[in-house]
Amino acid sequence: MNFGKVAVMMGGDSAEREVSLKSGAAVLAALRAKGVDAIAFDPKDQVLESLRTLQVSRVFIALHGRGGEDGSLQGALNLMNMPYTGSGVLASALAMDKWRCKLVWSAVGLPVPDYEIVTPDSTFSAIEARLGLPLFVKPANEGSSIGISKVKTAGGLAGAYALAAQYDACVIAERFLAGGEFTVGIIGDQALPVIRIEPQTEFYDFEAKYSRDDTKYHIPSGLGAAREAEIQSMAVRAFQALGGRGWGRIDVMLDAEGRAWCLEANTSPGMTDHSLVPMAARAAGMAFEELVVKLLAEARCD
Repeated sequence: MNFGKVAVMMGGDSAEREVSLKSGAAVLAALRAKGVDAIAFDPKDQVLESLRTLQVSRVFIALHGRGGEDGSLQGALNLMNMPYTGSGVLASALAMDKWRCKLVWSAVGLPVPDYEIVTPDSTFSAIEARLGLPLFVKPANEGSSIGISKVKTAGGLAGAYALAAQYDACVIAERFLAGGEFTVGIIGDQALPVIRIEPQTEFYDFEAKYSRDDTKYHIPSGLGAAREAEIQSMAVRAFQALGGRGWGRIDVMLDAEGRAWCLEANTSPGMTDHSLVPMAARAAGMAFEELVVKLLAEARCD
């Protein structure tokens, strides 16, 4: 398939810039290895209108976080009639906003962990009592575990809130689930093999995701075929409920009784050497270069 000239959108000015540069570099190398005429494009340094000057035919979005994953870029590319990879405006915006994502999932009957929106006027001790300890505190509109804290002792919510509020005005406190963390990559309407994540840190934080080499990823997940199929089905439902398309990832937690809960959605997952969707695709027999070309082939506007 002749894709014309492809711009790999990477970098940007979000808190996830460095991760995005790594994802973009990997995608760019893979496309070029497959003979695609691909160029790097950093919207921090280049205006979108220059895509026309460069005679770009379609865009591979390897941006993470605000500006690239929240629907803003997708809307601009729609107006330019420039096909792009991944979800459109609405799904991107919903997935980026953890609170509104939870509202949608709850509305369609998908299970989400108990949570509460935290404000400066909240009674922190009451939230700790209702959700129990430990609990997680996170900014609603960041990714890569940026600004997230695990509160383990009474009185700790105030400091965790202050940290999260540095990144977003909307802050979520969420009940801790003790049954383990899993993730499901999705390509089109098909779920990839489930990955069980076993960090050696307190939780699966930025360091565990991108810097450490001792985080363990289990494929097969160890859940058994029937249970894994249930979680894959739930993940696809969660992705589709947001209006997701192309590709994405749904993070899932199990509680102590083994019940599965939808945690977060990602419509522009990482493509680094530590990233989960390429890992799951490889387990399904799909090489990285093949994955990248498949995603590019599905590029379109809303």
